[in-house]
Amino acid sequence: MKITIKEANKYVDQEVTIGCWLANKRSSGKIAFLQLRDGSGFIQGVVVKEDVGEDIFAHAKSASQESSMYVTGIIQKDERSPFGFELLVKNIEVIHESVDYPITPKAHGPEFLMDNRHLWLRSKRQHAIMKIRNEIIRATYEFFNNEGFVKVDPPILTGSAPEGTSELFATKYFEEDAYLSQSGQLYLEAAAMALGKVFSFGPTFRAEKSKTRRHLIEFWMIEPEMAFYEFKDNLEVQEQYVSYVVQSALKNCTLELNTLGRDTSKLEQIQAPFPRITYDDAVTFLNEKGFADIKWGDDLGAPHETAIAESYDKPVFITHYPTSIKPFYMQPDPDRDDVVLCADLIAPEGYGEIVGGSERIHDFGLLEKRIEEYGLSKEAYKWYLELRQYGSVPHSGFGLGLERTVAWISGVEHVRETIPFPRLLNRLYP
Repeated sequence: MKITIKEANKYVDQEVTIGCWLANKRSSGKIAFLQLRDGSGFIQGVVVKEDVGEDIFAHAKSASQESSMYVTGIIQKDERSPFGFELLVKNIEVIHESVDYPITPKAHGPEFLMDNRHLWLRSKRQHAIMKIRNEIIRATYEFFNNEGFVKVDPPILTGSAPEGTSELFATKYFEEDAYLSQSGQLYLEAAAMALGKVFSFGPTFRAEKSKTRRHLIEFWMIEPEMAFYEFKDNLEVQEQYVSYVVQSALKNCTLELNTLGRDTSKLEQIQAPFPRITYDDAVTFLNEKGFADIKWGDDLGAPHETAIAESYDKPVFITHYPTSIKPFYMQPDPDRDDVVLCADLIAPEGYGEIVGGSERIHDFGLLEKRIEEYGLSKEAYKWYLELRQYGSVPHSGFGLGLERTVAWISGVEHVRETIPFPRLLNRLYP
């Protein structure tokens, strides 16, 4: 019977066949230990010479790293194994012998590993990170479907820039100028006026010349947008959603989190509600902590976000940023026209901003004024303004960066490990 490693718990004491690759091996006299992987998981195959005979034992000892094979054996419980099972091997059929596999068990530098990303993905560490990423995606769809949201797919090619053109990739769309999307938000606002509560999940692009461990050129965003939701409602959805995906990862990725050495006690504390501080209070706090460089009206950088997050065990909302440093579409605070109804959600443990959101301007006149003040084309945003002409309502939304969230939940240092093929300032290969 052919099975996957993930299904091993269903076939204890039964003979099965697994199509797999040899990740690593070691031998001790008349016993060989094969570390096998098949994409669904990892299992140890134990080959005992006196049980299998000379030929099969010779195959086990000579097989090279990443050779593909069919391995037949009996599934046995093994409490010493992180997976809980091992395979007592009876037969090995080599499909393809791998020669001179470049990523050996020794340590390699990050540039070498990135050059070989197509192979590095096979490692146990990368496998664990990708499984956690997949669980966050699965839980995202589950959460929004359960909450009555409709999935909408905004275009990747756009004719306008929601947050200015300085960080956009420009291209030609036949005879017109076009850009790779940096957010689907504006289109989702239109969809929310038709469907009430919507969300998108797709790639976004930022032509930002940054080399920090938090930045990618191409990354994936989850962007919900909600009609009749005001600022407070928006924050509640964010904290419920983030709590949901963290708890889902804890429940369904125990083995992967352990493989990465993640301190899961810190994740267990991630339950709504989350603490909230205003931008005003954040600046005061930072000044008291010795950050003399930050003054009111400045945007907060990574060191500032980290200093604030260190005071909390949960993600923390920083709310009510100055109007001057936020995009044109954000709703002003009704009591203060110098700040807007927005929030950034800062993850603990130094992982920085993972969510940005706001209530959107729903007044036609104010939005028109903002577009003019930001030097944007009224013609390009004509359709966006029309959303405020025909049944405008208060509405809000946010965007969660998938890779930063994966990095935080996984506990990995750099976002380049959290996406299958990262696009960085100096990397477009492989």
